[in-house]
Amino acid sequence: MIKIPQHIIDGIIAQAKAELPNEACGLLTGLGDTVQKQYPLTNVDHSPEHFSFDPREQFQVLKSARAEGQKIIANYHSHPATPARPSEEDKRLAFDPNVSYLIVSLAAEQPVVKAFSLVDGDLIPNEILVV
Repeated sequence: MIKIPQHIIDGIIAQAKAELPNEACGLLTGLGDTVQKQYPLTNVDHSPEHFSFDPREQFQVLKSARAEGQKIIANYHSHPATPARPSEEDKRLAFDPNVSYLIVSLAAEQPVVKAFSLVDGDLIPNEILVV
């Protein structure tokens, strides 16, 4: 389970909508399984079908999280026109079993946010508790 404040869920959705038609992406930091901060990152691919973090921004998030006594506990990206489930590329690129992988889908009228965990090389659903 990952615990995420409503204002951060709202921030992820707002970023995803603002970056249409491309995928949005970012990192979430916090303590334990509770998210405390959202870091929107630049999708350097500028693509509606895939994303890559800006390496400098990613490194800066790591430094900021460490300075605040936090760690990266999740990454997220949007699917502008497909469901909130891992694509084959998402599965191939997932490598860290210690973080959650969030996907926000804008395919339907209401955005859908789902979390996944890497277990035995597969991304399986993970519960989101909105706090």
